[in-house]
Amino acid sequence: MRNYSWFIFGVVILCSTVVSAQPDSLYFLKKKEVPIELGWRTKKEVGLTLNQVSFTNWSAGGTNSITGIITGAASAKYKKEKWFWNSNFNVRYGLNKQAEKDVRKTDDVIEVLSNIGLEKNSKSNWFYSSRFSLNTQLSNGYNYPNRDDAISKFFAPGYMFFGLGMEYGRHIERLSFYGSPFTLKTTFVLDDDLANRGAFGVDPAIYDMEGNILKDGKKVRQELGILLTNQYQEEVFENMKITSLLRLYTDYVNSFGNIDIEWELNLDMKVNRYVKATLGSHLRYDDDIKVEVETNETTNEEIVIVGAKLQWKQILGVGVVVDLDNIIKSNGSS
Repeated sequence: MRNYSWFIFGVVILCSTVVSAQPDSLYFLKKKEVPIELGWRTKKEVGLTLNQVSFTNWSAGGTNSITGIITGAASAKYKKEKWFWNSNFNVRYGLNKQAEKDVRKTDDVIEVLSNIGLEKNSKSNWFYSSRFSLNTQLSNGYNYPNRDDAISKFFAPGYMFFGLGMEYGRHIERLSFYGSPFTLKTTFVLDDDLANRGAFGVDPAIYDMEGNILKDGKKVRQELGILLTNQYQEEVFENMKITSLLRLYTDYVNSFGNIDIEWELNLDMKVNRYVKATLGSHLRYDDDIKVEVETNETTNEEIVIVGAKLQWKQILGVGVVVDLDNIIKSNGSS
């Protein structure tokens, strides 16, 4: 997808720029500046989103189904003089049950993000910054209805980014642009079968003419490249917050200029203290993730690798979210 990567890059940058525009330039985003509190601030939330559909003698037809997603989030932010340190931990797991079909997984994320920065000049918006991220999943993933061969597992894949760079932002917690010319990307495939198949870009196993393994597939792949990110969050209206996280990465050695894209855009609408609705979009393109399809043009059920494709996931849900910090404060004051 080398011929299209720069086009997609331009489209994503344009959309992200519109989303993360300075609040002063958009009349519906105007608001007073809120000074950043010094010291530690922490936040912990757990949530449950349920969606159920049932049909009885319904003339138009339909399939009974129930979907549930459990979420957990924790953040710790520290600010003192010229230093700041922000860390986040997110976990999501969702299941779906339709009529006579078996339970299927709909969402599965474990994510750790950490960012430390040093203010270069009190009159400048530039910061020296270092970023770390790690994400994987909890359980096996399948290409349903096939449940015999897992296409992903815990830390297969797992992705780790670590880099040094500069960060610019009018408000470092709400809007920031980060660039790192030296970012190490590590891909983990800690499963023998997936590693031997060369899944997620690792080097596959080497076989002899009889199909015996001469050399096991590698379980770790490391790349060094350029990372650009744009992070933005804003309460556009009362009880309505939009967040955007865009990440662009290209490796110096392997296909330089072929950009990996990761863009998450979420709109959270708070109904009351406990009920929240979420509309989310997750766009991804990674040239190392190839798509396998079955074809019977030559032999039945032959697996053919057709290359990387643009991935997109969208989420719409209403659920209950509990702020654990407020519960602890309430119990402590009573």
